Amino acid sequence: MDVIRGHSALVVIALATGIAAADAWRAARADPILTADARFIAINIPGASAIAQVGTFLNVPPPGACSNPIPTKFPAYILPGAILDPNRILVGSRSNFGAPVGIGLEGSFLSIDPSGTGVLFVPPDFARGGGQASTLGGAVQMFSSNSPQWDNGVNNPSALTAQYTGVSNPLGLSNNNAFGRLWPANAPFGDSGIGSSSILDPTGLPLAGAPNALIGGVYVGDLTGRDAVTTPPQQQVIPGALSTGAVGTALLGPSPDGTCKAVFAVVTADGAIVQEDTLKGLDGIAPAGTVAPLVGHRWDFPSLDVEPRLGVIMNPYTTAPVVRQLFVSEPLNNTIAVVSLVVTGTAPNQVFGLSSVSRISAPSLNQPVDLAPVTRDVDDVTWASNTTLDQGSDFYVANRGDNTVVRMQQDGTVVTVRSVTVDGIPLIGLLSLNGIATSTDGTTIYVTFTGPIWGLSGVLAMPAF
Repeated sequence: MDVIRGHSALVVIALATGIAAADAWRAARADPILTADARFIAINIPGASAIAQVGTFLNVPPPGACSNPIPTKFPAYILPGAILDPNRILVGSRSNFGAPVGIGLEGSFLSIDPSGTGVLFVPPDFARGGGQASTLGGAVQMFSSNSPQWDNGVNNPSALTAQYTGVSNPLGLSNNNAFGRLWPANAPFGDSGIGSSSILDPTGLPLAGAPNALIGGVYVGDLTGRDAVTTPPQQQVIPGALSTGAVGTALLGPSPDGTCKAVFAVVTADGAIVQEDTLKGLDGIAPAGTVAPLVGHRWDFPSLDVEPRLGVIMNPYTTAPVVRQLFVSEPLNNTIAVVSLVVTGTAPNQVFGLSSVSRISAPSLNQPVDLAPVTRDVDDVTWASNTTLDQGSDFYVANRGDNTVVRMQQDGTVVTVRSVTVDGIPLIGLLSLNGIATSTDGTTIYVTFTGPIWGLSGVLAMPAF
């Protein structure tokens, strides 16, 4: 059975075996804690990781706005029921779902309709025929995977990364709803191998008509640094590379050099932060160890080779000279790094540079695996994204260690904490949260989870709080 009314037998059995652990968890807590009762959206998404609701891609014409090609160039892809319908959710997985495998580890992003009342059991090989395959009456669609049909070279044959795809073991996702495309972050060779980050069209292919033909739509390792993709070659303003797996990403907005090209921040498993400009390539922001590293670590049970990851969100509503703030979860340290950025470099090569790093610490942080705005910025034509905090917004923290979700103010003040339950049963001791996203209307929280059985991974939805 593919679409299940109520819970699948697998899920019911799994939850039942976790009741004893749940009772022990309740007894261990000194203080009562509120619950957030969730429902299953989809299961059988191996290694379910990064998640985002698609959201509306803005179509605000100049003057004053950068280009925004999706509504004008790909209108069919954002219609109701289409793969980038604003209400659908994009979910990262460690599986190709049957599609042929390219260079590196399997991985994909699925586009899922979360509005149904049943549980979607995703067929393990539904994409074996290739392309943006569809199953379960269109409720689940393949957006893109690590399959040669989505090589960067399809649209960008002269790219230095032509042989790489835009998705491979995806661990982060930031949608440029303001003026651009979708940007996954990947660990195609695990956390200790070189990382990748990409710009995807609605077709799932890396960016067509890219501003820089040597980049196309995929950044990998040290192949796409500013010094490698500019003509004549320019030295990197700040040294950096995707030297290890890319474990989180967030839109920073238009380049500070005035070209109106998108720039994204990417955090790598060694704790470095880099920035990627669609025209001028990759520069660093901060060296390895700036964020608590994930290299060489594994989640405690249940992990099933699920790569550790972290959450990155961006606050553009800052006070000069700081122009952006990144909030980056540090799951192994139970902290959140607050990274303040300024503009550095000389015209015409200004970039974002590191100003300072501080940390948020609170007893309620327990392996904070991911972050999401309580209110995401949906209407600013310079930085609207699932990873952008609206002005003054709190943020949610998904704790993998105890399956709680924390609502926190930007200064680190804890507003409230919720234990995630399904039918009143806590997930503790059985399933583990692995990602979090907020709906564009702010009413729903989506979380991914992984479990001790490879197929027992998927997506839950719960009311916002």
